[in-house]
Amino acid sequence: MPDFMLYALLCGLGVAMVAGPLGAFVVWRRMAYFGDTLAHSALMGVTFGLLLDINLNIAVAIGCLLLALMLVALQHNRLLATDTLLGILSHSTLALGLVLVSVFTSSRIDLMAYLFGDILAANRADVVTVWVIATAVIALLLWLWRPLLAVTVHEELAEVEGLPVALIRTAFMLIMALVIAIAMKVVGVLLITALLIIPAAASRRLAHTPEQMALIAGGFGCLSVAAGLTASFFWDTPAGPSIVLSATSLFVLTLLKPQPR
Repeated sequence: MPDFMLYALLCGLGVAMVAGPLGAFVVWRRMAYFGDTLAHSALMGVTFGLLLDINLNIAVAIGCLLLALMLVALQHNRLLATDTLLGILSHSTLALGLVLVSVFTSSRIDLMAYLFGDILAANRADVVTVWVIATAVIALLLWLWRPLLAVTVHEELAEVEGLPVALIRTAFMLIMALVIAIAMKVVGVLLITALLIIPAAASRRLAHTPEQMALIAGGFGCLSVAAGLTASFFWDTPAGPSIVLSATSLFVLTLLKPQPR
């Protein structure tokens, strides 16, 4: 296997391993639009990283984290309905990122690589970054698993039982921001939410417990990465979209499984 394919595979597996379990919560909590908003804000992080001459992974992570905190504050004030607020921020941040990239970065940036991923350009440093963040996210998910499930099932009941609902919700959004920051390298800004949702949606028909769904979603994500990279290598297709189409194919296959009556 060529080195660039090995780095791409390791990078993709690290992202898929955490995107699957996290995507299960996104599906349960119906937060796909929130994921889109965070993903679109990542492009602004790239621009500021280039302008300030700092590591792009760090810049994107900081940008996503700041937007997540801003969303928490705006949702708390209830100035607008959540879906309206997310719609405004999602498209505004994407448009602002595109304008800033075109105005301030001239030819220093390959815009298509950030919109649709550039996993085949991953290097050793990218692999280390992805796996460090993935390990931290998995540790946080294991620690917050029971409280997150309780809040997902019934927020008001969880609050009555004494759980810090607002803190748990904020922690979940920050975890999503970290995962989106590392997933941008794999599938790009426009396809990140697909990597979160499709494996989780596919696993839903096969799982009987939340834990099973999270594990199967992670496995489907890893399988999608391997299949997408294989297709890209042999047929010269774009790697990021190929990974998403592989996940979609798995989802379609799960639809063939008959549901118990």
